[in-house]
Amino acid sequence: MTNYFLSKLCCPFDKSDLHLQVFTEKEPDLIHEGLLTCPTCNRLYPIIHGVPIMIPDNYREAQLEQPFFVTWEAQLSLEAKEKVKQQLTGVLF
Repeated sequence: MTNYFLSKLCCPFDKSDLHLQVFTEKEPDLIHEGLLTCPTCNRLYPIIHGVPIMIPDNYREAQLEQPFFVTWEAQLSLEAKEKVKQQLTGVLF
C-alpha cells in the first residue's frame, strides 16, 4: 500500500482520517505491514501484505487477524494493545 493510496482512505464507519503506524515496508513508500487506527471510533485496521483490512465488523474474523497482532505486539502502544484485546475477544465486533 502506498502513501498516495492511504491519503484516499478514511474510516468506513465515521469517515474520520486514519492514523498510520508502519511496521515494515517492501521499499520506500510501499507499506507491507502496518496499522491504521481511527481516533474517533477507536477501530483498528491492520495492513497485512500491503492490504488494509477494512471490512464491516460483522464480517471480520478475529482468529485471522490475531497472528498479525501477536507478531507486532511489541510495536503497539498501550492504548492499541487494549483495543486489540477488546477486538479479539469480540467486544468491538
